Amino acid sequence: MMIGDKDFTYLAHIRECIEAIEKYILVGKKEFLENSLVSDAVLRRLQIMAESTQRLSSELKTEVTSVDWRSLAGFRNVLVHDYLGGISLERVWDAIENDLPILKQEVIVLLNS
Repeated sequence: MMIGDKDFTYLAHIRECIEAIEKYILVGKKEFLENSLVSDAVLRRLQIMAESTQRLSSELKTEVTSVDWRSLAGFRNVLVHDYLGGISLERVWDAIENDLPILKQEVIVLLNS
């Protein structure tokens, strides 16, 4: 798959956000849940990352079927619009552990192609 400059830039930005999140959560789940500095930093990076996924071309999203782009868009909307009580840090942690590695793997493959 040929990746355009715009998609490459957003993919690099997504990878950067994922790597920052990985560093932030090294403190562990308990600290993430109890320390607002950690959770706020993670949520902000997730918001930025999800916004970047929205800017990827539809062609790229059609080609990469292993990522649930629709769910990412929904997650972004919750982060941006429903922050007053709509965000479960437990669910965020679960997404970081289960979904973020898949997205990171795909982004790395795309950046290296």
